[in-house]
Amino acid sequence: MIDTHSHIYEPEFDADREEVVQRARQAGVEYILLPNINAGSIEPMLSLCRRHPGYCLPMLGLHPEDVVPATYRQVLAEMEVMLKAPDHPFIAVGEVGLDFYWDQSNAREQEEAFRIQIEWAARYRLPLMIHSRSAHRQIVEALTEYKDEQLSGVFHCFGGTAEEAQELLLFPGFVLGIGGVLTYKKSTLPEVLTTVPLERIVLETDSPYLAPVPHRGKRNESAFVVEVLRKVAQIYNVSEQQAEAVTNSNVKRIFPRLNLQ
Repeated sequence: MIDTHSHIYEPEFDADREEVVQRARQAGVEYILLPNINAGSIEPMLSLCRRHPGYCLPMLGLHPEDVVPATYRQVLAEMEVMLKAPDHPFIAVGEVGLDFYWDQSNAREQEEAFRIQIEWAARYRLPLMIHSRSAHRQIVEALTEYKDEQLSGVFHCFGGTAEEAQELLLFPGFVLGIGGVLTYKKSTLPEVLTTVPLERIVLETDSPYLAPVPHRGKRNESAFVVEVLRKVAQIYNVSEQQAEAVTNSNVKRIFPRLNLQ
């Protein structure tokens, strides 16, 4: 399995981070992909990747909830300097996107930051790890402006309707990131996924958030991606081994730098 979205570099794991990585390995996780959040998370993320080279793999981006109007342009400029380095370690631009769930006071700045980072993906030929919350229409509109750039990436933590899924899958280089919400009793995702080909999804945890059943309510970790895999196999009526093989292939298609590991 590949956990395409995990934040195990965050402080929630300071007491047992190495044990968390070892549990992931023992569970059969082949790679842990680490989306960045802000300027302060870059070094903790890279430090973890240095301790587990070729296993924990970093992305670079500014999360929409961390877009501070007074500073985001400077933060983005400093991040792009890192992407310009020919030997940079980043496998994607992420976690980027739009989040209007709690607050829309910085909507203009979020949208500008998102477009800047879409342009990075096009310029540096990297996939996008996209966060979208209460912003489906704006995400679609922003990506449509760059439809000629042959972009690729993941719509992280997808939890929308079948209609929204089909609209997102019109972007041919993109897949849906499916995590622990799939296992929740009242989740509508199992029904939605019956309209989505297995070749268009990847697995994720979003650790430390959104732990799957039977761990719901606890801190999530990458080893728990196995619970997402089991549910995916049930929904698509395939073996866990086939679900694993197809979703791993999807990841390696979207993230070509994984093929260099």
